[in-house]
Amino acid sequence: TGRYTSPHLSKVTERISIDGHPVSDETFVRIWDEIRPYLQIVDAELEAEGQPRLTYFECLTILGFAIFADQPVNVAIIEVGLGGITDATNVGDGQVSVVTPISLDHTDLLGDTTADIAYEKAGIIKPGGYLISAAQPLDAAQVLLEKAKEVGVPFRFEGVEFGVESRTVAVGGQMVTIQGIAGRYPDLLVPLHGAHQAQNAAVAVAALEAFFGGEKELNPDVLQEGFAAVTSPGRLEVVRTAPTIIVDAAHNPGGIQASAAALQEAFTFTKLVPVVGVLKEKDAEEILRQLKESLGDAAEEYCFTQSNSPRAVPAAELAELAIDLGFGEDNVHIAEKLDDALEWAVERAEANEDLSGGVLVTGSITLVAEARILLGKTEA
Repeated sequence: TGRYTSPHLSKVTERISIDGHPVSDETFVRIWDEIRPYLQIVDAELEAEGQPRLTYFECLTILGFAIFADQPVNVAIIEVGLGGITDATNVGDGQVSVVTPISLDHTDLLGDTTADIAYEKAGIIKPGGYLISAAQPLDAAQVLLEKAKEVGVPFRFEGVEFGVESRTVAVGGQMVTIQGIAGRYPDLLVPLHGAHQAQNAAVAVAALEAFFGGEKELNPDVLQEGFAAVTSPGRLEVVRTAPTIIVDAAHNPGGIQASAAALQEAFTFTKLVPVVGVLKEKDAEEILRQLKESLGDAAEEYCFTQSNSPRAVPAAELAELAIDLGFGEDNVHIAEKLDDALEWAVERAEANEDLSGGVLVTGSITLVAEARILLGKTEA
């Protein structure tokens, strides 16, 4: 089984996995050397036509497909980079097209409404396939439904034909009962936190059922074994204890809301000190507004910082925006360097010999990636 995802946290080879493990450096370099001459030919032709060269993402996507062909894999799970219609991954024809919850993100490229974004994402629905969709805003669901009917593929929506029947918080995650499109699967241990991860689990089960035709119940023992091995680095991940430091790569308002709810459900802190950094292409104002609203009284003091990415919003600008949104000037701290931000946040979490304080690093994937490395997590 091959898996292609983006972006990576620590190392680019994370994007291309075989049977759950990042491809080896040797294979990555060997296949890159094989395809590089062809990429150079394409670049030369594009430049001759006055077109831009292949992008970093396009080259990695080509590399991913080439590695999957070299192995070879029986099944490939391909995550779209952005949108769907014109994304580099869309050269493939998937047997199952999966659309996760749509919210406003990348609006400068995909559109200002969830319906506009759904139109872009619907581009991955192909003849001969099968649409599995998470619960969606009504306008987005309508767009996906119309595309599925136009293409002539079967479709199943969370909340209608499948979904989470029940969930309870458990040690290290949650116990989830899922009603699939072909079977019911009680008491699955999902070692991830939050209602959104239970929802993701239900979508994954439905997608797997659809892959096998949509009419046959999955083996529950195999399913449980698969879920037991699930990890999600950088998503409500505890990277240190005493005090507890959690990193979460939520980087849009919807993600912040889901993560904050999961955090407060799964963890009990006497105080929480968020360390926040955002990238320029994101809606920083809405992210901060959602963070303040979702965390409420759980967090009082905030540290604003920035990753090393040239796309990072300067920490001082974020802090100024936070003050304008009512965070309270006395509760806003600025640390341009992430290591300084972490040191300050830990001191505040442990103030007055508090043993139950916590630190949350969130707001961008690049910030979380750097925090993981600083805190000793060198692999994802």
